[in-house]
Amino acid sequence: MPEPTPVQWADIVQQLGAEIAGPLSAALEQIQNLATTGQIDRRGLRLLRRSVDDARTAGMLGQQLARLASGRLRLNRERQHLTQMLRSVLAQRSRETQARGVQVRQSLKPVEIWADGALLFALLNALMDWALANTHSSVDLRLDLTPWPVKARLSCRFAHRSLDLLGEDSEPQDSSASLDSLAWRLLEQTAITLGVLPLREQEAGITLLTLEFNQLAPDEAPAPDSTHARLEAEAERMGGNSRPLAGCQLLILSANRDLRTEAQAAVRHMGMLVDVVGSVAEAEQFCREGLPHALLFDAGLTNEALLQLIAEVMRDAPDFSFVEMFDGEHRTQLSTATSDGVARISRRHLPDALPSLLMFELAKRN
Repeated sequence: MPEPTPVQWADIVQQLGAEIAGPLSAALEQIQNLATTGQIDRRGLRLLRRSVDDARTAGMLGQQLARLASGRLRLNRERQHLTQMLRSVLAQRSRETQARGVQVRQSLKPVEIWADGALLFALLNALMDWALANTHSSVDLRLDLTPWPVKARLSCRFAHRSLDLLGEDSEPQDSSASLDSLAWRLLEQTAITLGVLPLREQEAGITLLTLEFNQLAPDEAPAPDSTHARLEAEAERMGGNSRPLAGCQLLILSANRDLRTEAQAAVRHMGMLVDVVGSVAEAEQFCREGLPHALLFDAGLTNEALLQLIAEVMRDAPDFSFVEMFDGEHRTQLSTATSDGVARISRRHLPDALPSLLMFELAKRN
């Protein structure tokens, strides 16, 4: 499938503007109402938060699309176990699917391919973002091999209309618009960048997306590089792309405002989506609504509730990244060197060591 033309990229930029402007206009209306009346009810506050979240999500999608359009990506093709990575993504997002009341049904055969691990991980997450935003049913995922020529085929099937309306002949225009959202654009362009063909079909309220992977890894192929070698490759990629972890979500947990600011400053150039919370209870609520990719937390907040949260997340998403910050002296430790699987770093090492540490920890998911 050919890369987008300048006209197509212009359409994507126009769509980005619309998906940011719409929610912000709704938010502005709520703010003006608050300024006029001096009060806001629970429903209005909920609508305001949703509008801001929608605009923020659109901005994050635009950031990831800009990265794909930059032409500066250096793909590091390695042997990837597609099945294991998909299961890891589903495990990491299990809380989100449960909160939405969506059942994800899986029929996955073991498949290994040659692909850039970070971009493949982004593709699988983009697939889930798009499917969960549009489904009115379960999401059915199937991974198998075609007979000849042999290709890996990942299919995603769901009802994009309410099950009560599936018998109707007419297709509402707004359902198609939702399917063609910015989330779809990101999914499509990520697939194209990976050399994966996205085939989408819609009929009678049912959407079927098929992703075809041509570069299978034969049994006799060499094993993937070690994690340390991948880290070196990520560091090289960082030199060619100033925002190497664009689209990854980091949650910072600290009651100390200065520490939160220092941690944010350390990762600002990496293009991550950063959220901050000041208490363990807020972190628990945040993770219930959807897991980030990493949690950076203040050692001073360690208590039974935080340890329980860490244990639950590790159970649901074994590849999740935890990094503990110490205010005093502490040597930087990777999660592979600690007994509990939590990486550790001293506060004074945040500016120079945190970016590399996060790149190593997030490389584990590949």
